[in-house]
Amino acid sequence: MQTFEVISVNISEKKGTIKKPVPEVQLTDIGIPGDAHSGLWHRQVSMLAEESIQKFSKEANREIQYGEFAENISTKGMELFKTAPMDRFLSDDNNIELMVTQIGKKCHGDNCSIFREVGNCVMPKEGIFVQVVKGGTIRSGIQFRYEPRVLKIKIITLSDRASQGVYEDRSGPAIEKTTSTFLTERNRHFQFNRIVIPDDPALLIKEINNAVEANTDLIFTTGGTGIGPRDFTPDVVKSMLDKEITGIMELIRVKYGMKKPHALISRSIAGTIDKTLIYTLPGSQRAVHEYLTEILPTLEHSLYMLHGMDFHG
Repeated sequence: MQTFEVISVNISEKKGTIKKPVPEVQLTDIGIPGDAHSGLWHRQVSMLAEESIQKFSKEANREIQYGEFAENISTKGMELFKTAPMDRFLSDDNNIELMVTQIGKKCHGDNCSIFREVGNCVMPKEGIFVQVVKGGTIRSGIQFRYEPRVLKIKIITLSDRASQGVYEDRSGPAIEKTTSTFLTERNRHFQFNRIVIPDDPALLIKEINNAVEANTDLIFTTGGTGIGPRDFTPDVVKSMLDKEITGIMELIRVKYGMKKPHALISRSIAGTIDKTLIYTLPGSQRAVHEYLTEILPTLEHSLYMLHGMDFHG
C-alpha cells in the first residue's frame, strides 16, 4: 500500500499566481473556499509532490518554495503524477477522500506569472488535480493512502471448436495483451477475467449478466459478428444494451472496409449496460488489432461519461 504525507497547504485568490502556505484549509464540495481554483468542476484542488519539486529545484539551480507552482497541497512520499483519473486518496486521520481527475495541464508560458517568476513550470507534466469526495480540515502532517481504481475487464470468446479444444483461442489473448499494454502505459490498474464458451446465446447472456452484476467496467466479446448461421453475438448484445455507441463501429467498418471490403460485412456493435461498456469484436487476431486501435483511445473518456464525471473545463 502506497502512502504519502501532506507537507504544506497553500492558497491564492487568483489563477496563475504563486500560492502562499497557510496553517490549514477546509476541503468542501467546491474544493478550498476562497481559493482561485475552487468551484463545481473537476480541477478543484491542485497537488504536487516534493519529489517533483526537488527534481525541478536541481534543474533551476535554486530552492523552490511550497506553493510556487500554484499547488494547493504539497506532499512527500509518492510521485503523484504516476496515478490516473478515478484513482483515490484516502485519509484515515480525518476521513477525507479525494479523487484524481487530471494529470498535468497546459502551460501558458509568459501569460502565467508563475512561469515569469520561476522561469519554467513542473505542473504541466507532474502536477495533478483532484475533486473532493469527502471534505474536512487538512494541514501538514496528515497522511493519505493511495487507492487505485482497478478496472475490471471480461473477455468472452465465442467458438464451438475453441471451447472443445479443437484449436487454441488466439483472439481472446490478443485482446488481453493489447489492452494491457495500452492501460499500463497510462498508469492504469486492471484485472482480466477471460473465458471461452461455445456459440450459445443463453451462455452469452449468462456471462454478460454475471459480469454486469460483478461491476465489471469493460466487456469484450470476440467471435460471431458475421452473417453466418451461428453468428448471433451482436443480436444478443444489442437486445441487452441500455445505450448503443454507434460511431466507433461505423468508423471501423468504413476505415478498414475501404481497403478490405469484407470488413464491411461485420455487424459488430458497442454500447453500455448499466455502468459497463461492451464491445463485440470479430474472431480474428488481425481484426482484434484493428478494432482496438480505434476503441482503446475512447475508453477512458467513455468511462468518465458513464460514471457521470465532467472532466471538461
